[in-house]
Amino acid sequence: MQVLLPLDEMTTQEKVSTMEALWRDLSEQADYESPLWHKEVLEAREGSTSSDWNEAKERIRQRTCK
Repeated sequence: MQVLLPLDEMTTQEKVSTMEALWRDLSEQADYESPLWHKEVLEAREGSTSSDWNEAKERIRQRTCK
């Protein structure tokens, strides 16, 4: 089934609302699994976020403990 939306006639809010409705419907489907690459990206970001956070805390300590 092909759905055609009048994107050029929709406001930004209407487009966001449409995306939210689609995402809500997709997320309620029990048979949907995210692709493996999603997991890989999340794991990579989690690792880099952790080290970035540790570096930020260390910079704050160096500035405030002088």
